Amino acid sequence: MKKIIIVTGGAGFIGSNLIRFLLKRTNFNIISIDNYTTGSIKNHVINKNVKYINGQNKDISRILRNYKKKIKIIYHFGEFSRIYQSFLHTKDCVNSNIYNSFEVINFAKDNNIKIIYSATSSNLGNDGKDQNSSPYAWTKTKNIELIKNYGDWFGLRYEILYFYNVYGPGQIKNGKMSALIAIFEKQYKNKKPLTIVKPGTQLRDFTHIDDIIEGCYKAVIKNKNKEYMFSSGKKFSILQIAKMFNTKYKYISKRPGDRKDSIVLNNNAKKILGFKTKNTLKDYIENFIKTH
Repeated sequence: MKKIIIVTGGAGFIGSNLIRFLLKRTNFNIISIDNYTTGSIKNHVINKNVKYINGQNKDISRILRNYKKKIKIIYHFGEFSRIYQSFLHTKDCVNSNIYNSFEVINFAKDNNIKIIYSATSSNLGNDGKDQNSSPYAWTKTKNIELIKNYGDWFGLRYEILYFYNVYGPGQIKNGKMSALIAIFEKQYKNKKPLTIVKPGTQLRDFTHIDDIIEGCYKAVIKNKNKEYMFSSGKKFSILQIAKMFNTKYKYISKRPGDRKDSIVLNNNAKKILGFKTKNTLKDYIENFIKTH
């Protein structure tokens, strides 16, 4: 029987791109678990080796009870994932990232399954204080601590992946969970001024989805129980990015949880995985403008 890879959030932006990649590079069956809060049926990959389950991560033991002996890897990408929205929907954030994720982590531990966890760059820097800068950053920090402790206590096999403002095909374009590049694209298409959160000097690192997915795959192959930070190594201020679109922009009020800079604490991605980005934000935006 074929072995199985689980992707939580498999109908979302990163999860759906990961599934497409895994189908090309592996011979595994893939099961997606998604509650479709932000995921979409439009992201489904029609393939006999992929199964989509509409369910909650807290029910993972029940959902996968008939598959657990065949599961080799869980990519846990299905969590609440926006800083500002975590202030507005704190209960949803904590439920998703603490209670639901505990069940996923514990399921992996109980069944000797390797877990690949999507961490966040939002909790890095400021001498550790950014870990408490938002409900989102705090919940992600606690999951990272739990996974590492499970590794020490119970021998849980894991890789922890830090993403930096992922953009590209399939990104969420509508609704409250849209990220910066998608927001700017939508405003540009609708001929509206791009909205820059004050002061606009915040520095951010942006990484294309194709580069992120390549890194996700390489981390599993190396099997090191490490933390990898998938950074492009190039930072732009929010104002610089807005100016790349060559259109009007305006400032909006500062939001809670915002950070001055994106921090990279180690070079494991480059040193161990040989990670190097192939796509640049400038080229991506220029191509977007040409086609719109």
